[in-house]
Amino acid sequence: MPFRIALSGLNASSSQLDVTANNIANANTTGFKGSRAEFADVFAAGTLDSGGVAIGNGVRLANVAQQFTQGNIGFTSSGLDLAINGQGFFTLRDGSGYVYTRNGAFSVDRDGYVVNANNQRLQVYPQVPTGGFNTGTLIDLRLQTAQSTPQATTSGEVVVNLPAGAGLPVVPVFDPADSQSYSHSTSTAVYDSLGNLHQATFFFIKTPNPNEWQVALAVDGTQVGTPQTLQFSASGLQTAPAGGDIAFPPYDPANGALPLAMTFDFAQATQYGGQFAVSALNQDGFSSGRLTSIDISDTGVVFARFTNGRALELGQVAMSNFPNAQGLRQLGETTWGESFASGGVIRGEAGAASFGLIQAGALEGANVDLTQELVAMITAQRSFQANAQMISTADSITQTIINIR
Repeated sequence: MPFRIALSGLNASSSQLDVTANNIANANTTGFKGSRAEFADVFAAGTLDSGGVAIGNGVRLANVAQQFTQGNIGFTSSGLDLAINGQGFFTLRDGSGYVYTRNGAFSVDRDGYVVNANNQRLQVYPQVPTGGFNTGTLIDLRLQTAQSTPQATTSGEVVVNLPAGAGLPVVPVFDPADSQSYSHSTSTAVYDSLGNLHQATFFFIKTPNPNEWQVALAVDGTQVGTPQTLQFSASGLQTAPAGGDIAFPPYDPANGALPLAMTFDFAQATQYGGQFAVSALNQDGFSSGRLTSIDISDTGVVFARFTNGRALELGQVAMSNFPNAQGLRQLGETTWGESFASGGVIRGEAGAASFGLIQAGALEGANVDLTQELVAMITAQRSFQANAQMISTADSITQTIINIR
């Protein structure tokens, strides 16, 4: 009996050393989660010693429990490195289905997909045309590699102050080439449907009527339509046209692009005493642009930024969690698979419910405490030595009995 009990102790100590050795070996593995050896005593009902007292039959390894505590987060120089601060897993897909990981060391493959070192693709929620993301669907995250599509200018806003004491132009007939035929001017950039840049100039002409101005538009030096009337109240606020919108006739850039049909809002224009001043000139057009960077917010929204200043949402990182994370099936390469013990997968978004936030440009280290593991190693070593000594002692007792004559 002592041999069997001590042998079970040797096996248990050896298992604890195996678990400890694996934890120490992966102390520098990104996203690694350490394990803990859990033991249970063995007790056979009905087994009694010579005095009729029940004695246990040793020890057994009951479980190797994964410990999903938070690891330290270290910052990196790659914007595609992601760390989860809190609960949850990144969702990946390969040929065999979905797997889950805390290792956020991602890169881009030759087809533009965001993958890990095992070529498993990061999953995101696709964008909905009306805004937001479809959390009921998962797709592979693919970075936008084509140029950003240009957009023609269709509307804009002009916020200016026209001086109430301005005099009439010297030349009564407006001519964009003659500076004496208008009172003031200002310019802004506009874009056609091909993304070509054009110079749009607004000319402000004081009329003989009180509180009345005319505004004319020229694109690339060519006058567009005729001057339009702007009227102001006695307090200097814009009153006509109602709403402040002035629609100018279409302008054909004669370069293969569609004609520019632009409407500008002058509702914030004023006529106060003082100097001519331009507060804002806004328009909704932009040129084509090249991809410059990928930004990921703390809620997992992936933005592609382009040289034209545009930011395109490519998706939102899909987060996963489980009722019993310790029941996940270890697949190696710091990935886990769903199992019966883990319960069904729970999908969500970073920062919502029980999901942590995402830190871009950072990686989560292993949650292994080396000091604690070294102490566990010493404890297991001492236990192994004690059980070995128990076998030696039992052998000596048996030998003594054998030698009795």
